Amino acid sequence: MSEYKFAVVGAGSIGVGWSIVFARAGYSVCVFDIKPEILDRFWVQINSKLKLLAENDLLQEDLEAISKRITTTTELSQALTGADYVQECGPEELQIKQNIYKKLEELSSPNAILASSSSALTTTQFASDLPTKHRCLVVHPGNPPYLLAIAEVVPASFTSNHCVEETFKILRSVEMAPILVSHEPKGFVFNRIQGAVLREAYSLVRDGVISPQDLDLIVTEGLGKRWSIVGPFATAALNVQGGIKAHAARMGQSYFEMGQSRGQNEPWSAELIEKVSKDIEIKLNNSDWLINVEKRDLALMKITKLLLEIIKP
Repeated sequence: MSEYKFAVVGAGSIGVGWSIVFARAGYSVCVFDIKPEILDRFWVQINSKLKLLAENDLLQEDLEAISKRITTTTELSQALTGADYVQECGPEELQIKQNIYKKLEELSSPNAILASSSSALTTTQFASDLPTKHRCLVVHPGNPPYLLAIAEVVPASFTSNHCVEETFKILRSVEMAPILVSHEPKGFVFNRIQGAVLREAYSLVRDGVISPQDLDLIVTEGLGKRWSIVGPFATAALNVQGGIKAHAARMGQSYFEMGQSRGQNEPWSAELIEKVSKDIEIKLNNSDWLINVEKRDLALMKITKLLLEIIKP
């Protein structure tokens, strides 16, 4: 295993999450925040979350061994000394991020990767004026990252291929699943999907179709439970024998009309359906449709059983 050294800039909830990810994987991480009282709260959260992870058998070693890999400081230069990978977790404000990145570039090793946990601001917005902007990119996690092992890797047009490749390598070494997001779309992908669901949810409540609590039940007892096993495309592929193409033929017009009712005009073209079908069939071949449906159902059974055990009085 390569010996990476990590720095986390910002000791809020996302900084806590990344610190656990890095330390749990066996690496040392130094965490910076400007305020000592925030670092005090950081340690309270670290100890609490590691304790819960240990109690639920989600740590491979003693929690004290993990916490010892984490150090904190109010000196940014100290946190960045020797760091191969810097995870910035500052406020979602453009001017603040621009100022942070100027300092990160000045104080870090010239080969260190400078990754931002930004949820919406793009690398182009906050790093385009930096002399070494080629080593800057967004790595946006799900929250909390120590339980949601997904990380959106969002390079700018000026981010080097080497930086992207090394970021993927590093993230995999800490047992995260890096996903490449191209073209810096506003909100990236995680929040765009989440936002689309929320927009429709708010609209349905506004229109008197459903109550907020019942809408959440639709997700927790239906969509969310199923999506925890297979995503939206795989769900569609397994809902209709014949896969994506058969599902699109059966439901495409209906979904288009639903979108039209919200002012959208985005039909699924034959070319787009073909692109999705070809990629999804790599994982879920149509010839194995019955087998894959059974695997999904077995996973749902295990989740249902576990949830019933949890809520039993």
